Amino acid sequence: MARGADRSGTGVDPNDELDELPADDALMTGEAVGLDLRPTGFVLSAAGAIIDFLVYAGAWFVSLIILFTIATPANAEEAVVGIIVTVSLVVCLVVAPATVELLSRGRSLGRLAVGARIVRDDGGAIGFRHAAIRALAGTLEIYGSFGSIAMLLGLVSPRSKRLGDLIAGTYSQYERVAPTPIMTFGMPLPLLGWATVADVARMPDPLSRRIAQFLGEASRMDPARRAYQAAALAHEASAFVSPVPPVDAELFLAGVAVIRRDREARALALSAQRLAHVQPALRGLPHGFPERG
Repeated sequence: MARGADRSGTGVDPNDELDELPADDALMTGEAVGLDLRPTGFVLSAAGAIIDFLVYAGAWFVSLIILFTIATPANAEEAVVGIIVTVSLVVCLVVAPATVELLSRGRSLGRLAVGARIVRDDGGAIGFRHAAIRALAGTLEIYGSFGSIAMLLGLVSPRSKRLGDLIAGTYSQYERVAPTPIMTFGMPLPLLGWATVADVARMPDPLSRRIAQFLGEASRMDPARRAYQAAALAHEASAFVSPVPPVDAELFLAGVAVIRRDREARALALSAQRLAHVQPALRGLPHGFPERG
């Protein structure tokens, strides 16, 4: 079908909206399947960074109070005091953040509060090098400049990256994704005949989730936005469906969702039946093996 043609019958060209999506932000697997990995927004990233700043800076001041309380009665020399300040600074503002990120696989107290995690640009877990670079850069952009450098870079970066992220090749990933609505409706009556011959191929998970979310929230959407969103989703889904029924875009999406739901339910039921069939062989003893009390 030619690009720009309205396949859903709504009179809206869904490519007008799809062309605005930045393709570079989508992480692709080796099978060319896009992963729906969402970077943490600037506001949430800033909130998590403020919490971490207060925690680590507070830990440094507390450690200084404790160390000076011990060193003052001992009449420690100025050189010793300088060493104490430097060591405590490095431990609290560099070693501690890097260790927490490494052991928690990208989390910290602030990111735990906002639902974020530091990951590599390819979506994988960070390692020691990433955590160390971020911690070292943080002494300048967060503690040295009171967050002004991190804030400026976060505002202009597509993924709200700060300096440490740009150097280490990481970003903050948002993990609190809304659950997919559970669809309880059946096949629409106008599509009963189509459902018997329809061939619905496997869709990318992000597209399936967006269709399910749209169908669950469509009744609360503005009519114009509802029709526009249905047209865009129907255009994407039509590439995986044959034949495409000549019905309203939202009705088409409902039919596709029901077919996929019923097919997955049948697959799970068949898998459970097969597992139940082989359970006696899996749990029983080999032929001729003696029973032992």
